[in-house]
Amino acid sequence: MAASRLSFRNITALAPMVRVGTLPMRLLALDYGADLVYCEELIDIKMAQCHRVVNEVLETVDFVAPDERVMFRTCEREKDRVVFQMGTSDPDRALTVARLVEKDVAAVDVNMGCPKEYSTKGGMGAALLSDPDKIEAILKKLVTGLSIPVTCKIRILPSLEETLSLVQRIERTGVAAIAVHGRMKEERPRHPVHCDYIQAVAQAVSIPVIANGGSLDLVKTNGDIEEFRKAAGASSVMLARAAMWNASVFSNQGPLPVETVMEEYLKYAIQYENNAFNTKYCLCQMLRDKVESPLGKQVQAAQTIAEISEAYRLQELYQQTQERLQARRDVLESSSQPDRLVMDGDVTTMAVKFERREYPPQITPKMFLLEWSRKEKLEQPLYEMVQRSQDRAFQSTVTIAGKKYRSSLWEKSKKFAEQAAAIVCLRVLGIPEGRIGEEDSGLVCKRKREAKMNGITEEEGIKKRHVAEQETDNSKMAAVANGDHHKPDTPPE
Repeated sequence: MAASRLSFRNITALAPMVRVGTLPMRLLALDYGADLVYCEELIDIKMAQCHRVVNEVLETVDFVAPDERVMFRTCEREKDRVVFQMGTSDPDRALTVARLVEKDVAAVDVNMGCPKEYSTKGGMGAALLSDPDKIEAILKKLVTGLSIPVTCKIRILPSLEETLSLVQRIERTGVAAIAVHGRMKEERPRHPVHCDYIQAVAQAVSIPVIANGGSLDLVKTNGDIEEFRKAAGASSVMLARAAMWNASVFSNQGPLPVETVMEEYLKYAIQYENNAFNTKYCLCQMLRDKVESPLGKQVQAAQTIAEISEAYRLQELYQQTQERLQARRDVLESSSQPDRLVMDGDVTTMAVKFERREYPPQITPKMFLLEWSRKEKLEQPLYEMVQRSQDRAFQSTVTIAGKKYRSSLWEKSKKFAEQAAAIVCLRVLGIPEGRIGEEDSGLVCKRKREAKMNGITEEEGIKKRHVAEQETDNSKMAAVANGDHHKPDTPPE
């Protein structure tokens, strides 16, 4: 497939950074003048389990894990300028993940330079540098299987000869560009960047080479970016820590005061409901030596986006944003078709909410489902709960007779989420759910009325029934032990 015309020449890019390269930072970098932005390295095994969700409330596309965590969030603003970087050691799995995100990103990059154990222990990152055959297999699979450009990011090898041999082999796979971090995998930021290696790579291949690794020694202001590019002889430059500390390094008007940059970052975090702990981490990186200042301590102590907003005096913006998002949720939920079934994997879903006022006192859908399962001699319904981090809403899935049911709408309490799941199950199965106006369906209402008349709660009634059943069972066992083999329903002589 022919890749689209995305240029990697004469550009400045935000480098992939774990815990930093999430949506707010990427959008901030674009605001300040970055041409391309790379997301943080995302592991193929985790991404392969995700499903793509169009988030109409935030106006984003989310890739959501089975536990409801958003692994990757993007939006229309960055669609033609975001590069999806993955950690992988398997060609087939890499292609599966790349095809999952292909329509929502500008390019796909393979991490071949991360020296951290979480990456290398799975044969990913810098571990790939010692396996050129696998590098070639992964890149060829991606290049031939995708309609968007494929790139990779490497570190230099111990000798220049080995490095040049590797990049020439990489070039032959058909990748659109190579990013080169000018340090060996054993070296750390305190070691000087090897611009001579990057320069030799740029001369050895015809595709664009993106220089990386100059943040500490060479790049402190926007004017330094071009100096680093010339020193490395590269087509382009990729910035990591310099951008993490102050993203306005991409601006030819910068650098701006870090306080201004932090505030702009936080506005995006609020707008896109970014994870609070991820937001806090990024802000602390920007604070650097001021992390123990009064502001820094307040940020470190914060547990929610609301508390972080208060630290930066943006609580009014936070509240307005929450109200706007909630209004959008309400409109979307009210316009949804409540009885339309949608299959989400092996789960039957329906957009319903539990409205307490629609049911008589002491009567709930869960109760009806439980009584029905007893009547059908099935195992009791099993409820599994998940909580959404951004607003702490709940969603429950009920399993009965080996099938799963869930409401696609989120509830504010665990109890209501379970009731909503029960409603979906009952409606799909065509079983009464106990709403006001329904015909009396038998046991549940009768027991409830009896319990209410006798002044006992549902739990007490259930307990008394269990005790009575246990006593009956014990009596039968005693009768059998004494040689009375009458039928259970026939009184002994």
